[in-house]
Amino acid sequence: MERKKILIVEDEEDIRNLITLYLESRYQIISTSNGSDVLLLQKDHRPDLILLDVMLPGKSGMEICEEIREQDKETPILFLSAKREFEDKIQGLETGADDYITKPFDPGELMARVQAHLRRNDINNQQGSQPDNILSAGNLEIDLDSFTLKRKGEVLHLFAKEMQLLLVLARHPNQVFSIEQLYDNVWGADRFGDLKTVSVHISRLRKKIEEDPSRPLYIKTVRGFGYKFHKP
Repeated sequence: MERKKILIVEDEEDIRNLITLYLESRYQIISTSNGSDVLLLQKDHRPDLILLDVMLPGKSGMEICEEIREQDKETPILFLSAKREFEDKIQGLETGADDYITKPFDPGELMARVQAHLRRNDINNQQGSQPDNILSAGNLEIDLDSFTLKRKGEVLHLFAKEMQLLLVLARHPNQVFSIEQLYDNVWGADRFGDLKTVSVHISRLRKKIEEDPSRPLYIKTVRGFGYKFHKP
C-alpha cells in the first residue's frame, strides 16, 4: 500500500529537517523552503496533507493557503507558526486552514494531529463513495454523495472542515453537541487541539449558510451546552 504524501513548506532548515525526521517513517515527504513552489509541487505530487509555515519570505503562508483553496478545498492544511495569539489563529483558519500548530511544538503532538487529519479525510472520502442522497433543511440541500451544499439552488463553497462540521450537526437535527464532541468528531485530535477552533468554524459556517448570521436559523447556540442544528 502506497504511503500517504505530506508536503512540508518551512523556510527554517532545522525545523524542516526535524519534521521530516519524525514523519518520514510513515509518510512520503516532499519539502520546500520556498512558498513560490507550493502550487507547482501540489499539482505534481498531489499531497494528502500540507504543513505550511505562516512566516515565509516573500509570499506568506496565509496567502499561499488562500491560493490553494481556490483550487482545492479538501486537502488538509495545517499551519505552523510562532505566533501564539488567538487572533492570529482566527486569521489562519479564516484563510481555509484546518488546524494551527504553534511553535515550538512537541513532535508527538504534530504526529498525532497529522494522523487525525488524514484519518478524518479518509472517512470523509469513504462517505463520499456511498450512494447519492440529499439531506434537505429549509432552503438548504446537502448532496451526501458529492458533498456539495446549495441554498435556494445556489451552490455554496465550503471548506472541508466546514462541511464536516455541518454534516455532524445536520445528520442529527435538534441533538445538542458540546464543543468537545464537535471537536472530537471533526478534528479527532482531542487532547491536543484548541477548542476555540470549533467556535471559529461555526461563525464562518453561519456567515455562509445563514441569511442573517446574527440570528441563525439553522445552527443554534444552546448556552452552557453547545450547538444544535435546527431543521425548519
